[in-house]
Order: sequence, then C-alpha cells, then structure tokens
Amino acid sequence: MAGANQACIFCEIVRNPTTTRLLHTDEKVIAFQDIKPAAQRHYLVIPKEHIPTVNDLQRRDEDYSLVRHMLNVGQELLQKDAPQNIHRFGFHQPPFNSVDHLHLHCFALPYVPRWKAIKYKSLGPLGGFIEAETLLEKIRPLLSKV
Repeated sequence: MAGANQACIFCEIVRNPTTTRLLHTDEKVIAFQDIKPAAQRHYLVIPKEHIPTVNDLQRRDEDYSLVRHMLNVGQELLQKDAPQNIHRFGFHQPPFNSVDHLHLHCFALPYVPRWKAIKYKSLGPLGGFIEAETLLEKIRPLLSKV
C-alpha cells in the first residue's frame, strides 16, 4: 500500500482487514463501524492511502474526487442501514483529530448519549469538526473537471 504508516491503526486495518468487519471496500476506500460510536449508527470511511489529516488535502481533482467518493460511500451505507434517520458527515480538523489518518465520520442521528454531540462541533477558525460538504467546497479545484 503506497504511503502506509506502520504506526497508524487505520493503515493496519487496510493491511489486515480480517481484524475489523468491513461494511464497504473498493480500490480507494474502506468503511467500518467506529469502535466508540457516538450515534445510533456511526461509521468511518477511510482512504486506503495514508493521508494524515484534512490539512493535507489540496485544491486538486484527485483530492476532491477522493473526498466526494468517501462521502458517497458513507451516504449509501447510511441510506441502506438507517434511511429514516437524519444523517451527518464530516471530519475532525487538527488538533482535534484522534487518529492521524483521514477519516470521514458518518452519523445516523441522534447522538447517543446526547453529550457526545460536543465532539462534533465546528470551532470556526480554531478548527474542530468540518462538514463534508464544507470541506469539498474548500478543496474544489478552481478549474474543476469533477
């Protein structure tokens, strides 16, 4: 796997998927349940390539396409598993990310318990949580072919 980090727990899941029940896998990403769910359904979609954080994404077609694909996978999973719930998708921004491997949080709300919602708040210029659609706007190539 290109760009793998030996110390990264998510890279380990990509290398050895038998340790985690995968909900989705394709050539770009895998998806699985969060080990500490904060909502009725809480899935993570991660790229197979090691990308540390949202700060490593740039305004280029490949980054935009990857995040768009991650979001599409998350939306499909939650639409299938929890179609009646409100869905929310986003990323933690440094220094608030717990794992240095890009990962999309996919929620079927409500948060359980409710106080867990605090971890998924935007802190404006300080970072915090960024909605997937907001990140896509931020990294959309200026002359996008996507």
